[in-house]
Amino acid sequence: MEPIRITASISIEESELEERFVQASGPGGQNVNKVASAVQLRFDVAGSRSLPEDVRTRLKSLAGRRLTRDGVLVIDARRHRTQERNRQDARQRLIALIRRAAERPAPRRPTRPTLASKKRRLEAKSARSAIKNRRARPEVE
Repeated sequence: MEPIRITASISIEESELEERFVQASGPGGQNVNKVASAVQLRFDVAGSRSLPEDVRTRLKSLAGRRLTRDGVLVIDARRHRTQERNRQDARQRLIALIRRAAERPAPRRPTRPTLASKKRRLEAKSARSAIKNRRARPEVE
């Protein structure tokens, strides 16, 4: 089988994905208790040979609770009534997540406060100080 294309430089092999079919709750009528239409897609992020290290790191942080202790990403798809549509949904969600992880974050460029903003800050501090000083008990002469 041909690999699943994520970006121009990243693709994952079909063999790296593991699918399990389970019974789904929700719509489906009497058929819902007979057919395992929900899909549980598993992708081993930690052991994947297809992902560059920086993408793997960002994917682990993006995955959140969907990532197991072993570094396996688990995506549950049960929105649709058919197994095939749930498979497509799970794969599309995996691809979207990896694409988000593949985007490099813009580097942070530290900025310095302007002279005007420093002045405004100090004036606000003095105004607040004056308000608090006016609350003080008057001195007895």
